[in-house]
Amino acid sequence: METILQKSVSKPLSAAPESRAGSPAQRYIQLMLLVLAAGGIYPILYLRQVYQTTMLDVFHIDNSQLGYLYSVLGIVFFLSYLPSGWLADRVAPRLLICFSLVATGVLGLWYSTAPSFNALLAIFCGWGLSTGLTFWASVLKRVKMIAGANEQGRFFGVLDGGRGLVEAVLATIALALFAAATSSGQGDAAGLRHVIYLYAFTCIALGALMSLFGDPAPTAEALAEAEEAKANGSLLKDLATLAAIPQLWLVAAVVFCGYQIFWATYSFSAYLQQGDLHMSVVAAGMVTTLKLWMRPLGGIGGGWLGDRLSNLRVLIWAIFLAVAGLVGLILLPALRNMAVLGVVVLFIGLMTYAIRGLYWTLLDLCAIPMRITGLAIGLVSLIGYSSDIFLPLVNGYFTEHYAGLLGYQFYFAYVAAIGTLGGIAALALRRMTRA
Repeated sequence: METILQKSVSKPLSAAPESRAGSPAQRYIQLMLLVLAAGGIYPILYLRQVYQTTMLDVFHIDNSQLGYLYSVLGIVFFLSYLPSGWLADRVAPRLLICFSLVATGVLGLWYSTAPSFNALLAIFCGWGLSTGLTFWASVLKRVKMIAGANEQGRFFGVLDGGRGLVEAVLATIALALFAAATSSGQGDAAGLRHVIYLYAFTCIALGALMSLFGDPAPTAEALAEAEEAKANGSLLKDLATLAAIPQLWLVAAVVFCGYQIFWATYSFSAYLQQGDLHMSVVAAGMVTTLKLWMRPLGGIGGGWLGDRLSNLRVLIWAIFLAVAGLVGLILLPALRNMAVLGVVVLFIGLMTYAIRGLYWTLLDLCAIPMRITGLAIGLVSLIGYSSDIFLPLVNGYFTEHYAGLLGYQFYFAYVAAIGTLGGIAALALRRMTRA
């Protein structure tokens, strides 16, 4: 008797592009809309990567409280990932994405008023729902559906790299607004408020734009799988199908470790302002904004290399090179050479964005039926992004208990160790799949 895994392997992983989501032009238009949405929605949640010191002053909170806010966000994400996958398999992506963008922007307008800590907790809970429950899995599933069999690395790379380009453009404009406000004597609070306005209104505008474009007509394959899901599918059965795929667990481990490397980049701005480094807020912001410009290069370049060599092979190299960069941030401050540190920050950014652009392509190694792809994304996200819950607390602990540069060095050492484990998991996946 055929096993569930054998049945799923026997099905084609990807049909020809035209049979899945229309002509190449239609598919690339869909991809560009998804890039705009993904690039516009997340920056307002993670202003700390450029403005952490300013946020602490304006919101009258300390590093531990900032860690609590991001842990709350991580908990809501964690609770949302499986339902997010379930929703992505049942609700039109356009409706979910439009709602997510508008809701995130409206919460951002509340955020701009510098409310109390309890109000900040409510805002971060709301953001967890609007960017986790209703957004993430629907975007990833849509990209997987419109990408052909030989385009997975390219499409996911364009998603992350293009999203990074959108974020970099917005971050550059935001930094200019912040610098103009502070240099004109309006103060850091006004500068931060202008930055939040930019991101909030961008989200609302993108939500309105997305509402003008309908979802593509479902293909015959998609309709057939939907009927199969109604007849035979149940949540427990579908989860059992996914649990029987060992490669999926290794993919989850790679995402878990690779995402923590990405999380380390949120602390680069604050790191550069510590101790003998002592960069100004604007100077550190310029370095970390330049790092954002590495995302299009890392995401698109990594995807392009992955399609031509091997997605998994390129990912393994990127993980171990990013780990080497983090070790550099621990050791190189002794040289007191800011130019070298700046180059290392940019290099880590490049490798990190290559990692993010590639790790979702590994789903193609798992032979997952398309009808439960959203659920698979939710399950991997549940495990892979669970560090959203505890990593802010780890960061807050180190930076509060070990003053100055030392706290960040301990934090980067922890992330480097986790990244090494991620590289080992990727090597195990390569051995299992011979990819």
